[in-house]
Amino acid sequence: IRGGRRLIEEYGKGDGAGNLAESWELSCHPDGPSIAADGPYAGRSLPEILAERPEFAGRAVESLGRFPVLVKLIDAARDLSVQAHPDDAYALKHEGQLGKTEMWYIIDAEPGAGLYCGFRREVTPAQLHTAIEGNTLCELLRRVPVKAGDVVFIPAGTVHAIGAGILLAEIQQSSSVTYRLYDYGRLGADGKPRELHIDKAIDVSTLTPSDTADKQSAPEKIPGGVKTALASCEYFTT
Repeated sequence: IRGGRRLIEEYGKGDGAGNLAESWELSCHPDGPSIAADGPYAGRSLPEILAERPEFAGRAVESLGRFPVLVKLIDAARDLSVQAHPDDAYALKHEGQLGKTEMWYIIDAEPGAGLYCGFRREVTPAQLHTAIEGNTLCELLRRVPVKAGDVVFIPAGTVHAIGAGILLAEIQQSSSVTYRLYDYGRLGADGKPRELHIDKAIDVSTLTPSDTADKQSAPEKIPGGVKTALASCEYFTT
């Protein structure tokens, strides 16, 4: 209910009805695996294809024994909820799947659009609880104005939220573990407040200001063009 129409009208996603907040573009996750559109594997899921032909994903993936990334398009017509994701150790212990480090590439943004990424200053769990209960959490968060072409890197544990008017690509670990800290006191589609996961979110949240240093490398000339590393970590390089 927070999504817009851009993924439908500009990218041909979904069935054309209503609004669409996100589209999973490359996925082996059981919550929404990609399906081959054409060719000899048409109609078969990506996990099924790679189980038969692991070399299609390259040697690095073959040695891991699993497909490590999930790529999405997200259209936030309205502010999305404030969230935090666990690291691998916490997620495996509590959820039975991997954690989620991710990055955002801003495809487009309305004038004045911004997002939240980390805290402005160090906070305590008690202060975080108080801010959530008093609807003042956003006063503690660092708001980042964004424009097309910007990159935001979000390690596991970083409290974050996508603001209204932003269209982005999300590259992340192959995980669906999300702990919702705050949803601005809004009601969901069923007329009830959305479920929050405050205790787990505070367990995994980094309560100190985030590293905001630019992670992009210098452009590197390659045959036929230029390559720039937008973000790089142990899970993926974009």
